[in-house]
Amino acid sequence: MAPTAAGLEDVVVGTSRISDVNGLEGRLIYRGYDIHDLAQYSTFEEVVYLLWNGALPSRAQLQELDRALRGERALSAREIALIRDALADAHPMEALRTAVSALSASDPQADDISPAGLCRIATRLTAKFPTIVATYHRARSGQEPLAPRDDLSHAANFLYLLTGQEPDALAARALDVSLILHADHELNASTFAARVTISTLSDMYSAIVSAIGTLKGPLHGGANVDVMNMLRAIGEPGRAEAYIKAQLAQKKKIPGFGHRVYKVEDPRARHLQALARELGARSGEPKWLEISEQVRQVVWAEKRLNPNVDFYSASAHHALGIPSDLFTPVFAISRVSGWTAHVMEQLADNRLIRPRAQYVGDRNLPYIPIDQR
Repeated sequence: MAPTAAGLEDVVVGTSRISDVNGLEGRLIYRGYDIHDLAQYSTFEEVVYLLWNGALPSRAQLQELDRALRGERALSAREIALIRDALADAHPMEALRTAVSALSASDPQADDISPAGLCRIATRLTAKFPTIVATYHRARSGQEPLAPRDDLSHAANFLYLLTGQEPDALAARALDVSLILHADHELNASTFAARVTISTLSDMYSAIVSAIGTLKGPLHGGANVDVMNMLRAIGEPGRAEAYIKAQLAQKKKIPGFGHRVYKVEDPRARHLQALARELGARSGEPKWLEISEQVRQVVWAEKRLNPNVDFYSASAHHALGIPSDLFTPVFAISRVSGWTAHVMEQLADNRLIRPRAQYVGDRNLPYIPIDQR
């Protein structure tokens, strides 16, 4: 049997053309395009097309996808009632997971795994994720859900649905860039979960539910929530050094630092750092980034660790008015584009994902009848 690796670290389990992480050089590419170029010049909708189709869209192709996404944003009255009546008190990721299952139940072609069927469901899921998350938040806050607006971009529409106010250009662009940066990241835990599920020839909804459940974990999508909790616990920039050193002395992990793959800078972090600075200054709360910078300096001095994407996304999303317990669902609003791309790629050349485990337990034990135990 092949050598084992805890957590499958550095084990290559397949091939993909969707994205690549170069941990030694700190590079991330989607379909051959550097993440820095996409963050600077692209839009989330354009990146969605790129991930699903393998090439940047023409203007007409982008407009067609944009129309399709805007046309699928609305939830049915039954789906809204489910969120309001049954899910408003649930954990945000549990609410999202259950709502996606409900989308499957209301889709008579949920089991269609043809290329056209997969594209239709991917569009439906990507369009409805923001509406689900915003509807959930308004329901738990005692507010009526808002109808999606088809005159706003994907990012701007979500902020409108969440807050009830049309965002300005800075806020809309900031969230758009954040969605681009989180859209895909090679074979991370949630993406692998989606590919494992779809490799059984299950349906796309089930694969995405598997991914949502995996993203919920604090070692994956929940890390940015822990970052914001840490920043609040520190409270002021001048308290950062003592706080971090005390945590390290207790052998506690500092959230938002280190990465399984990146050995140098996470290339996504610099864009979120810039956004957090601009948004914090505009909102009148620059202290969250100031605390973050103090934390970064102490962690680097003590542990030589770089911040990852979760570190600055916390203060950036906070400055956008997004509640911290919604940070992981917002991650999912972006990552569903990558999950669905991987589902399509897996089924294009499918083989059941069925690894082996090296057994290290007892052998040849004699069976003892129950009355002699």
